[in-house]
Order: sequence, then structure tokens, then C-alpha cells
Amino acid sequence: MQKFPMTAAGLAALEEELRNLKAVERPAIIRAIAEARAHGDLSENAEYHAARERQSFIEGRISELEEIVSAVEVIDPAALSGETVKFGATVLVVDEDTEQEATYQIVGLYEADIKQSKLSVTSPLAKALISKRVGDTVSVPAPGGDRSYEILKISFV
Repeated sequence: MQKFPMTAAGLAALEEELRNLKAVERPAIIRAIAEARAHGDLSENAEYHAARERQSFIEGRISELEEIVSAVEVIDPAALSGETVKFGATVLVVDEDTEQEATYQIVGLYEADIKQSKLSVTSPLAKALISKRVGDTVSVPAPGGDRSYEILKISFV
């Protein structure tokens, strides 16, 4: 079985989503299906078909989350240290073209969220940063051409 590296916060978020789907969404959709059935002819009942489609999505997501959660390997970034970028590291980089600084945390595939500056360990930038040190420059392919970033700081929090 393949293990998925993840932070404790990432695992907690997935477990909360799973709890919500099982305790709130699943019962709500069951009630919606029962109500739609009460309206009569199911062959032309749009509410019924929409509710069944939503139920299918919810059950699929529950199954997916249960599989992921069972295969998670929790890694605590605060317990890590070192001079090189690795899973869990928070990295301050500067774009060498624009001089714009950005901070990213390298996290697991299922907890990545660019809006929160969390990069998947499988993303091109994270792959380029792994094993590099402060002062190193990495080049990352981007739609507008390669981008170069210099690593300014590495921390584990």
C-alpha cells in the first residue's frame, strides 16, 4: 500500500471533511431523495435525479477520503531540521526576474493549496526546491518560460 506524506494539520482537515460528509451531507441527501420520491413519477423528476447525482458524488468522495486517510504517514515539520529543503520545510524564495519574494511550505499532495502558500511535494517548484540549500538557485518551467528562484531561507515550523 502506498503511503502519502502529510502534515498533522492536513490530516485533520481531511478527517473533518470526512466527518462532515458522513454526519451532515449524507443524511441530508438521503432526506432530499426521500422528499423527491414523494413527488411521484421518478422518470421525469429532476429533483430526484439531482439528489441521486449528489449522493453518488458524496459516496465517491467518502470512499476516496477513507482510502487516503488510511494510507497517510503523518510527518511533523517542527520535528525536522537541516540545511536542505525537504517535505514540511517552509521556504522563502525570491523570483530573480521580478525580485518578488514568496514563502511556501512543501506539503503532501492532498493538502496542497496555493492560496495558503502550500505547495504539493509533486509540484514542479517543490521538486526543484527539494535537496537545495539557502543561496541555491532553481529553474522551474512555466507557461511563459522558465522562472528562476533563489532560496533565501529554509525553516521547519
